[in-house]
Amino acid sequence: MGANSSSISELPENEYLKKLAGAEPISENDPFWNQLLSFSFTTPTNSADLKLLEEATISVCKSLVEKNPRTGNLGSLVKVFLSRTKELKISAECQNHLFIWQAHNALFIICCLLKVFISRMSEEELQLHFTYEDKAPGSYGTECEDLIEELLCCLIQLIVEIPLLDITYSISLEAVTTLIVFLSCQLFHKEILRESIIHKYLMHGRCVPYTSRLVKTLLYNFIRQERSPPPGTHVFQQQTDGGGLLYGIASGVATGLWTVFTLGGVGSKASPQLERCSPLANQSLLLLLVLANLTDAPDTPNPYRQAIMSFKNTQDSTAFSSSNPHAFQINFNSLYTALCEQQKSDQATLLLYTLLHQNSNVRTYVLARTDIENLVLPILEILYHVEERNSHHVYMALIILLILTEDDGFNRSIHEVILKNITWYAERILTEISLGSLLILVVIRTIQYNMTRTRDKYLHTNCLAALANMSAQFRSLHQYAAQRIISLFSLLSKKHNKVLEQATQSLRGSIGSTDSPLPDYAQDLNVIEEVIRMMLEIINSCLTNSLHHNPNLVYALLYKRDLFEQFRTHPSFQDIMQNIDLVISFFSSRLEQAGAELSVERVLEIIKQGAVALPKDRLRKFPELKFKYVEEEQPEEFFIPYVWSLVYNSAVALYWNPHEIQLFTMDSG
Repeated sequence: MGANSSSISELPENEYLKKLAGAEPISENDPFWNQLLSFSFTTPTNSADLKLLEEATISVCKSLVEKNPRTGNLGSLVKVFLSRTKELKISAECQNHLFIWQAHNALFIICCLLKVFISRMSEEELQLHFTYEDKAPGSYGTECEDLIEELLCCLIQLIVEIPLLDITYSISLEAVTTLIVFLSCQLFHKEILRESIIHKYLMHGRCVPYTSRLVKTLLYNFIRQERSPPPGTHVFQQQTDGGGLLYGIASGVATGLWTVFTLGGVGSKASPQLERCSPLANQSLLLLLVLANLTDAPDTPNPYRQAIMSFKNTQDSTAFSSSNPHAFQINFNSLYTALCEQQKSDQATLLLYTLLHQNSNVRTYVLARTDIENLVLPILEILYHVEERNSHHVYMALIILLILTEDDGFNRSIHEVILKNITWYAERILTEISLGSLLILVVIRTIQYNMTRTRDKYLHTNCLAALANMSAQFRSLHQYAAQRIISLFSLLSKKHNKVLEQATQSLRGSIGSTDSPLPDYAQDLNVIEEVIRMMLEIINSCLTNSLHHNPNLVYALLYKRDLFEQFRTHPSFQDIMQNIDLVISFFSSRLEQAGAELSVERVLEIIKQGAVALPKDRLRKFPELKFKYVEEEQPEEFFIPYVWSLVYNSAVALYWNPHEIQLFTMDSG
């Protein structure tokens, strides 16, 4: 923490916090606020730090919940913050550390209080807490101001308008974090929130005009990956050796216990993890994903999703559609680079999926890149390390590949990109291989992993769909990739025979016995035969469309020709086996004519010659294999819990009690 536990444990007795949560109302013009806000600390950088802080101050928060209806001190604190943000832009330009420091401290306290309030009450109760103010008996407010909406608008304005400098980094991060906290009411509901007060504020009224600027700023925060400045940057540097961390203000100086409250402190060192990453980029991405997945209002589509769906490249000079007021432009080259570099995190992969699936401008740009390997390789690495990834991350990576393979240009170009020394691929040393062959290897490995471990039909289907989309464009397959295609078919064949044998034995054993129900081997057999059919269609598609480009696949097919014998007369596979059977017979005959004990090189030479000689019209044409990714109905039932699990696990300095969360179970994140 930077401060010892005794200083944190004294926070419940801190005179300023006790006064804030006490029974006496505090005017927004009271000098007390200068005293309260004159503390110096480095914002907690992990949930463990924040957990300690929250546990130490929970009694203060509970007291404020109880007393605030009479004092309105929460509203006064918010008004103090709002008044100070009006000069923030000028303060940043003038390097006014002190002003920014106090505004940040006010927002930090608001965020901490808000998180506790939201976890303990409904949105309606929260809204009431923002309306309470000290009134004389029998008096009425002369104006009805909506403090929540004003605060939300202020936070958005702060994010989009305040320049990102060392002295403004912390308050920018705190503004993003506070917006996430405002939206965290979803965590405390099992069902998806479709009518939320906070959602209504963000999707209607005063916040809406800032939609495109907010989405653009959050994207640029992700793109730039600005690291956190050294701790204490937002505080005046000590002028003398004996100077403290607190500075005199015209209306008073904080003293006493408040001075020992330091989380990190000016001289503390940032953690190695924070030195390598950007808290603001991470938090901005999480907020962007939360906003993008808010459910549509009954009368209004989600404007943040509209903005994400429609933004264009800065080099695109075509006019914006008048039907979408939230469109904007961003540098696609910078965005592409950031997406390539950040794919180790779930949230960056989810952003890539969102953009490819929902923004046709981004999808077109990505597919036109000549360095597509920079994006595909990190995705393949996610799938390769499937054992270490959560299932959602694997699904997103796989669906990204499926979306990419819907494009014939992509399927052609990946076989033209030659890679050297893929160090993370451990099964075999790959000194030189095409991106296309590597993609095939990784997808097949994922299928085999799924067959032996998770047995998830959805994963199987998407893996096979990606292979099917590519199959007509297979070019110069690496010999190992060709072998793995046939090895997968061999594995499926053995599995088919095993299930068939189990079904036969089960039927024999059941004759004359009605004691127990039979296992549903028919369903298992049906599933495995669907997969076998798909694999035969993939092999057939390659043979009919690019036989002469793939001698290694023909070689592997001939080497394991016995595998296919049992399927020649099978009613489910007879039609698709015709071409495969013809190819095997044609090339087997040519090899027999060439004599015995042929070298591998000689066999490949005969195959290449035969591929030219084989009349194309002898191979029966089948419909082209093409599969498109279609998002399931009510996708929010999957994506909203997923996004909030990422927030729970990945947000910087945000801690929620796992026992209070209802949206998902802890093992689902």
